[in-house]
Amino acid sequence: MAGKVFFSVSMSLDGFIAPASLGELMGRQWMELQQWIFPQRFFRENLKLGEGGEEGRDNDIVRETFERTGASVMGKRMFDAGEQMWPEDPPFHTPVFVVTHTKRDPWERAGGTTFHFVNDGIEAALDQARAAAGDRDVRIAGGGETILEYVNAGLVDEFSIALSPVLFGSGIRLFEGVDASKVALEPVRSESSPRVTHLTYAVRPR
Repeated sequence: MAGKVFFSVSMSLDGFIAPASLGELMGRQWMELQQWIFPQRFFRENLKLGEGGEEGRDNDIVRETFERTGASVMGKRMFDAGEQMWPEDPPFHTPVFVVTHTKRDPWERAGGTTFHFVNDGIEAALDQARAAAGDRDVRIAGGGETILEYVNAGLVDEFSIALSPVLFGSGIRLFEGVDASKVALEPVRSESSPRVTHLTYAVRPR
């Protein structure tokens, strides 16, 4: 059976998942938003940041998200930012399908990550990702506009939000422009840790 299509993001209490400018990525606000994940043992090992790190439910969730993912889809904006920041061995270790208007040959990296560039829309990218993922899940990795396109097209089955105790005030809102007339949510799970609250919802047609 084909797996689910999902996304998993960190979000501020006022609804933002990223700063408005690419130049602000890795800035103070973004680092505060993501501060729950940096100490986790699996995250550190996956990015080769060194040995050690915390174990517990936050770490389990990071590992489970990685293990369920057989392929990822992302937008060009996220790829452009990541191309400058990801190490030689990026943290995906699966095929990644980039929705873009730019024609480019596949870009093979260390550790099993190959970026494929898809020029004919979000559904074509998802079809290719499903084929690559087999019976594992497809993660819509980001950014916000790409996630929203998939939500509004009715192509997302489930999502998880790591709700961080941070206020942004401005930036990229996760659900800015969502077609609420078509999207209904069903709570699946809520788990809290000292740093963050994990919320999971199933997505249903309204």
